[in-house]
Amino acid sequence: MYIYPAIDLYGGQAVRLTRGDYSQMTVYDNDPVGVAKRFCKAGAEKLHIVDLEGAKDGSTANYAMIAEILKATPLKAEIGGGIRSLDTVEKYISAGAERVILGTAAIEDPAFLRAAACEYGDHIAVGVDVKDGFVAVRGWTEVSGRECFDFCRELESIGIKTVISTDISKDGMESGTNRDLYARLRDELSMNIIASGGISTLDDLAAVRDLGVYGAIVGRVLYTGAMNLTDALAVARERG
Repeated sequence: MYIYPAIDLYGGQAVRLTRGDYSQMTVYDNDPVGVAKRFCKAGAEKLHIVDLEGAKDGSTANYAMIAEILKATPLKAEIGGGIRSLDTVEKYISAGAERVILGTAAIEDPAFLRAAACEYGDHIAVGVDVKDGFVAVRGWTEVSGRECFDFCRELESIGIKTVISTDISKDGMESGTNRDLYARLRDELSMNIIASGGISTLDDLAAVRDLGVYGAIVGRVLYTGAMNLTDALAVARERG
């Protein structure tokens, strides 16, 4: 299983939200490039970056910082937040992103979703952020009418290979992750499932690993010191 240490960007700083609430934002570091370099030094191969301003308003407000991170490290990064056009997809891939994550646009613009899947193939992932069983959009500020599993099956049918799924109620709470959600996604889909939200201990990480998912995103606990990234990477490599 791959570990994706997370950098959420707002105003060029590394921050974390609690349950997607922009009014509950904690700034952890004003040097996101330095954060990425530390992740790399600890042994990470992957990186998860979200432009929180982009997620909210569709901009690429933190593009310059993201491009700097991609240039400064060899980490294979997936980028999300505000990716709502083929031009923006191309912009991030040209900057060195391994994968871009479609969120709001995947729900609201099916033609764009299909065009991106056709044009960029495995470079496209979709973020399926779940609130009360439905997919949330616009930086988690709104809930769509799309049921999570129905939407995922539709994604699979058009060729999307990777889904990043977050149970919003767990994100930033350090209270454990939604194992039932990831087990069901694993059972019902033939896709790469990346688990996100609520991973707070190495035991949580081991439980997710044992579900057989492709990857896990680890965020707040790396910034608070509650989890050591080197230890997390070691757990991910173990067999359950």
